Amino acid sequence: MRPDEFLRALTQLPPPLRDRVLILRPYTRATRCDDCQGIGDAVHLALTAAHYDELTSAAELLDTAERRAAEHTEHTGHAPPRSDQQRGRGRVLRWAKAAGPLVAATDASWKGRAGGIGYVVSDGHYGLLGRGTGRLDPTGRSRVLVDELRAVDYLLTGYDEVPAGMAVLLDSLTAVRYLHRWQAGETDAMPVGYSLRQRRWSDKPTLVRLAEQVAHRPDLTFAHVKGHSGHALNEAADGLSHMARRRREESFDLRPRAHTLVDAFLRDWHANATV
Repeated sequence: MRPDEFLRALTQLPPPLRDRVLILRPYTRATRCDDCQGIGDAVHLALTAAHYDELTSAAELLDTAERRAAEHTEHTGHAPPRSDQQRGRGRVLRWAKAAGPLVAATDASWKGRAGGIGYVVSDGHYGLLGRGTGRLDPTGRSRVLVDELRAVDYLLTGYDEVPAGMAVLLDSLTAVRYLHRWQAGETDAMPVGYSLRQRRWSDKPTLVRLAEQVAHRPDLTFAHVKGHSGHALNEAADGLSHMARRRREESFDLRPRAHTLVDAFLRDWHANATV
């Protein structure tokens, strides 16, 4: 469940149930742990029950989730799964308290049937995710543009609440124009060929959700930066997207390479401290 969907579901719960769900939230994120996945499934079912005003059923499902979480911790000694380790996200902690405004850059890469998206933030957060294509791919004819916008969505969904006033830099002028149109309320504007059919894994297509989120965040700044011009954050996001794309076809240890790349470019960014 995406952070925005989770927070929206929380508003339908009375305070006692809401507090219990927040404690169990780490289990709702993607994980390879079967026990953790089962706990997360019970939480998701509880949120669904609450959506239909079945609060008694929601409470019983949370009872089950809490019991299973306690048993899992007792038997394994493991804490709930950490979100930074999911879906290609990470953080270079040395930049967590760096001074200056919060600035992020996103980018996308595509070659053949493989693609990648990436982002980096001046506080050390980063993410990279490989993408493929297939018969049901909803991207349409505007594949690069759609992935540029998906990279922005990937950035924003990395936060439970997107920091106020964050600046996001893109090297796609067309993508920036769409983001500005969405901020102005034109949320129906979508790239040519992008399919709006219902998704199996979510209630709305990615760009539809992104458009709605951006429309309610006039505090966010979306700006164009020239690609391959030596801009540290843009170069870092570009490198992450290429790395994620290549990883779909090559075998290499992705995380340490990504961590080292982000650290190097953030060192340059903070040394020069300019948008």
